[in-house]
Amino acid sequence: MDVRDGVEKFFDRYAERFDSFLVADVVDAEQTAGCFAECFIESSPVGVICGKNDEQFRTAIPQGYAFYKSIGISSMDLMSKDITVLDDYHAMVKIHWNSVFNRDGFKVNIEFDVIYFLQTKGEEFKIFAYITGDEQAALKENGLI
Repeated sequence: MDVRDGVEKFFDRYAERFDSFLVADVVDAEQTAGCFAECFIESSPVGVICGKNDEQFRTAIPQGYAFYKSIGISSMDLMSKDITVLDDYHAMVKIHWNSVFNRDGFKVNIEFDVIYFLQTKGEEFKIFAYITGDEQAALKENGLI
């Protein structure tokens, strides 16, 4: 499988997993954790966080989904993928997301980008780093928290 095609399919499944949570309220922490490397890095305006793909991470996954549900998320749509293949084993992908929240009779769309770095070994892709904006500020700005 070509790296670009693999990345396309990886993120299609990644987005589908979030949809299945919204539609059926099913969280598959193992599948979500399986998208990440053994350790990974998050960078945002808050700082740089080193994460471990361990039991604590798997426990946090359904809690994260529950948080989004509690503030009214109704959809998370993958709007575009800008894929840069770095070599046969790595890719950088800028995903443009649109999240829709319905709360207290009003609807809020929040669009944002996340830049992901993936490693591939054959047909297996893993996120080893990602860069995000200030999610908490966007949620506050829109009256969701």
